[in-house]
Amino acid sequence: MSERIIEFNVPKGAKAGRADKIFAAQFDDVSRVRLQRAFESGLVTFDGQVIDKRFKVNQPGLLRAVLEEPDLGEGPKAVAIPLDIIYEDESLVVVNKMPGMITHPGSGTGDDTLVHALLHHCKGNLSSVGAPDRPGIVHRLDKETSGLIVVAKNDLAHHKLASAFSERETYKRYTALVQGVPKISRGSVKEPIGRHPVMRTKMAVVFSGKEAHTDWQVVQRFGSKAAMISCVIHTGRTHQIRVHLSSLKFPILGDPTYGYKASRLKELQVPRVMLHSTELHIQHPERDELMQFIAPLPDDFNEIIEKLS
Repeated sequence: MSERIIEFNVPKGAKAGRADKIFAAQFDDVSRVRLQRAFESGLVTFDGQVIDKRFKVNQPGLLRAVLEEPDLGEGPKAVAIPLDIIYEDESLVVVNKMPGMITHPGSGTGDDTLVHALLHHCKGNLSSVGAPDRPGIVHRLDKETSGLIVVAKNDLAHHKLASAFSERETYKRYTALVQGVPKISRGSVKEPIGRHPVMRTKMAVVFSGKEAHTDWQVVQRFGSKAAMISCVIHTGRTHQIRVHLSSLKFPILGDPTYGYKASRLKELQVPRVMLHSTELHIQHPERDELMQFIAPLPDDFNEIIEKLS
């Protein structure tokens, strides 16, 4: 087993809270199961003192956890699942992900994730970064979100792509169908996003959250009940577009977690959260080339648009 160390310096004036919840809020990619194992093994400390998950942090200090990483052999297996490949070369592959497909394995997932499909398509030639569960995965899309996602096929490409996403050197545009119709044609939301203080599976606009920036523009209005909106995100927070549009009182169709009310559109059968990753610009990780990709709206999107029209 290999190890991964995660650390968080609790700042002065931070709201007191349990150690496990602080870790969960700061590290979205760490499963509760792995964190629980670290606590049980005595591998979590606060300023050098071993603590359990119920330890309440009420002062500044360093939270540190040593997480056991499974061996590569324990990772997901290749499964023959059809993929819509937009582009592929020796460094990367760009997929138009279908709605309903989970990006990578996790607690309770099956063997039908994007990673399973890519392992088959690429014959195992994916970056080892993030292995065993997330080989090649540079960024994620929610299960119900469709559209463009880029995956690295070697470690050099992975590190360069991850740096580009982290340093905001990419262009990411999404299309959303929302409930309600904005009176203005465009706007910008710059509100921090973090874990919901009560419902921990949700994100929310919270003062203590991480910086988040979404620009939006109305593409089409459907009477007074719904609209199609184009969103460009400058940060990549979990559920960012869903949270920011909800904060404007325009929840995405099919997203009751963030405020969608099906009773207000009784004539519609909305199959999922209507969010699609439409356009992605990246610098090729191994060539001096700007690459631009566009994924057309999927059939379920067009069906809803037709009904709204």
